[in-house]
Amino acid sequence: MARPETPKPIRGTQDLLGESARRHHAVVEAFERVRRLYGFQQVQVPIFEATAVFARSIGETTDVVSKEMYTFEDRGGDSLTLRPEFTAGLCRAYLTEGWQQYAPLKLATHGPVFRYERPQKGRYRQFHQIDAEVIGAAEPAADVELLVLADQLLKELKVDDGVTLQLNTLGDSETRDAWRQALVRHFEGHRGDLSEDSQTRLDKNPLRILDSKDPKDRPIADAAPGIDDHMSSEAGAFFEAVTRGLDAAGVAWTRNARLVRGLDYYRHTAFEFVTDRLGAQGTVLGGGRYDGLIETLGGPHTPAVGWAAGIERLGMLIHPPIAERPEIVVAVEDDQLQQVGTKLVSGLRRKGVATEVIASGSVKKRFDRAMKLDPRVVLSLNTHALGTHDIARAKLKTLGVVIGQGRDAAGPALDDLLVEHFDVVGTWSEGGEVILRMKGAPAA
Repeated sequence: MARPETPKPIRGTQDLLGESARRHHAVVEAFERVRRLYGFQQVQVPIFEATAVFARSIGETTDVVSKEMYTFEDRGGDSLTLRPEFTAGLCRAYLTEGWQQYAPLKLATHGPVFRYERPQKGRYRQFHQIDAEVIGAAEPAADVELLVLADQLLKELKVDDGVTLQLNTLGDSETRDAWRQALVRHFEGHRGDLSEDSQTRLDKNPLRILDSKDPKDRPIADAAPGIDDHMSSEAGAFFEAVTRGLDAAGVAWTRNARLVRGLDYYRHTAFEFVTDRLGAQGTVLGGGRYDGLIETLGGPHTPAVGWAAGIERLGMLIHPPIAERPEIVVAVEDDQLQQVGTKLVSGLRRKGVATEVIASGSVKKRFDRAMKLDPRVVLSLNTHALGTHDIARAKLKTLGVVIGQGRDAAGPALDDLLVEHFDVVGTWSEGGEVILRMKGAPAA
């Protein structure tokens, strides 16, 4: 009978093991550390939502909704979508779970997100994001806190060198409407010279023309009117408060007047942390204020601001994390002492000591295999170390161990780790090494 064909991994997905898994974990671990420092609560929301959650919040005309979402009909006939980002689901939960009572609410989460797009460096169809949001805070101080959090995270990861915070304001409703009208007039005057995609954007989402990468569009976009010519005094004061807050916190930033968000619910602050170390796709973290988003989901006007970052992209920038290694490896060099080894290893782990055991395969090679794991200490279990004690009794009571040549412990000069957990009960004359008994274990 022919062997069945092994299913292939889905394009744009990844299996993490070894260094790739360590990079992923290092980013998440740093994010968890920093979000606790800033008082952001950990939250989890479903991986899939009703399609309307994303279609309304992200926008029907965006590439994410029109081309990239994984949407399917379940057995009940409902249209569901795998989340392409976190913000919409968090806003839905804010409304349906009654979280308004806790506003302003500082939230942090991480996990997989899904977009059907062309896989490229650092970008997958199932990828992972970290996400931080402040919902229910209208003050510019919330924007500042989120940006300082992001800046500290990048410093914790040691990837801040060569990363620049680009900052812009989209103004308030009055500012945005006036600027949008000026942009439409400008682009209408050059419609025939725009790329096909930007001609479509002109009718549906004209602000997106400003960040077009098409060479045909760049001269026209660069000559477009700026938002500052249409800024209300209130919007100008808000942006000034954000920039002063960043200056006070010691966070460097630069103005990018062409940084935009196309949807109407975005207000005031827009930002990206960018680097040239990832090629053309240089954004490692981005976000902004979305004061009108919750209204699109049927809720009241609710100010909010947030950001997200790709774990894979940050993982590519960090230094390779050091592989985890056990503190102690127990080499059972006598099969009669298997239960002694089990008891010893279990006791060490319960005391919080990372411990591995080598108790199978060739007896002669077990010590060498233990050394290859590069622990602080290798402990060798053998009959000689137990003296004349009865083996059955020794399995239960006497934990006789001989020190091997660990990196930090050679011969009778005990490592601090061993002193903490063992008492010296004798010497083994053949090697001049010491015999240990785990603290608290009764003498045989």
